[in-house]
Amino acid sequence: PGMTMSQIPACLQLQKSDVEKMLAAQVHIGTKNCDARMASYVFGRRPDGIHVIDMDKTWQKIVLAARMIAAIENPADIAVVCSRPYGQRATLKFCRYIGATAIAGRYVPGTFTNRINPHFME
Repeated sequence: PGMTMSQIPACLQLQKSDVEKMLAAQVHIGTKNCDARMASYVFGRRPDGIHVIDMDKTWQKIVLAARMIAAIENPADIAVVCSRPYGQRATLKFCRYIGATAIAGRYVPGTFTNRINPHFME
């Protein structure tokens, strides 16, 4: 299940500079709690109980997401939702860069499903 690193095109292979950026952004730092669904993504556990996320698997998921986004013809059809304060800036910058729709801040339930909702998007 999923794509192995050998199946990823050479231009999308994990580079040393990518690892350095991911380490600087601390994307490998998890929490003390580990959900059973996340167990396959955990590389190990630090002495303080914090789980360390497998960066190879993280990179595979980033590549998968990039390929899915690239496959969509009209970037305006993409909606990026982030209600967490620490992700809103990245969401807004990403959407501005690719031309997608950003929903940063409070997500209004029914935005994609309830046609009478004033914030409805198709």
